[in-house]
Amino acid sequence: MNLNLAAICDHAMVDQHGKLSLIGIFQNVWVAQFPAMHARLHLVLRVQGARDEVGEHSIKIDFSDPDGKSLIQGGGSVTFKEPPAGIVDIEASAILTFDLPLPKPGRYQFRITIDDDLETVVPLTAMQQQVTAQASANTNLN
Repeated sequence: MNLNLAAICDHAMVDQHGKLSLIGIFQNVWVAQFPAMHARLHLVLRVQGARDEVGEHSIKIDFSDPDGKSLIQGGGSVTFKEPPAGIVDIEASAILTFDLPLPKPGRYQFRITIDDDLETVVPLTAMQQQVTAQASANTNLN
C-alpha cells in the first residue's frame, strides 16, 4: 500500500467515473490575527496498492501545531475488494474536510499513516497578514 497523492485544497470531488478533481491546492494561509480557524479545508488522499493487497487497511491522520502538539486526530479504514480480471492496481481516494484551529503562526502538519507506517507529512504554514500603512489609512477613512 502506498499513498500516491496527499494534498490540501479549497475543494475536491470525485465524479461518477471515479475521477478525482482538486481545486485551489495550497500550503500557506494568511490570517488577520491569531488564534484563527481555517474553515472547510480539504485534505485529499489517494491510496494505491497491488492486486495482492486486497483487504482492510488502517489510515490515521494527525494534525499538529508548530510545536508538535496534536490538535486533531482521526482514523478509519479502507477495504479493497478483488479487482476485475486484468486490473493490476487497486486504488481508493478520500476527501476529508476540516475546520482547522490555528492557535499561532508557524508550520503545521498533517501526518498520514497507513497500516501503522508513516506515509507522508503534508505541511501547512500559517502566517499573519501584514497591514500596510495605505490599507490602514483606507480603513480609517471609511
